[in-house]
Amino acid sequence: MKILFLQYPACSTCQKAKKWLTENNIEFTNRLIVEENPTVEELKVWISRSGLPIKKFFNTSGLVYKELKLSEKLPSMSEEEQIALLATNGKLVKRPLAVTEHLVLVDFKSDEWEKLK
Repeated sequence: MKILFLQYPACSTCQKAKKWLTENNIEFTNRLIVEENPTVEELKVWISRSGLPIKKFFNTSGLVYKELKLSEKLPSMSEEEQIALLATNGKLVKRPLAVTEHLVLVDFKSDEWEKLK
């Protein structure tokens, strides 16, 4: 199973997830989410594959989210607008992300990530 691991190196949750992947001998391709933002096309596929609402893909505790006052703006935005916004800045995207052909995991919860084994 090929795994794309999207992370931000300064994020402690991303560090835990990367450590977990390594300790469990799970091979992955590392992608820095700020240097290489997810595209609109990728996000559409990943959101669909994850089964989660778009809101779960937003980093609601991040500075960019707060500066843009997105908690007020998102409810009136269409899904297309929200996805386009996510694609503009990797720091808006909840991380880490583990993406496979059949599965997308958002945030790190080791019990959920067991599905990657």
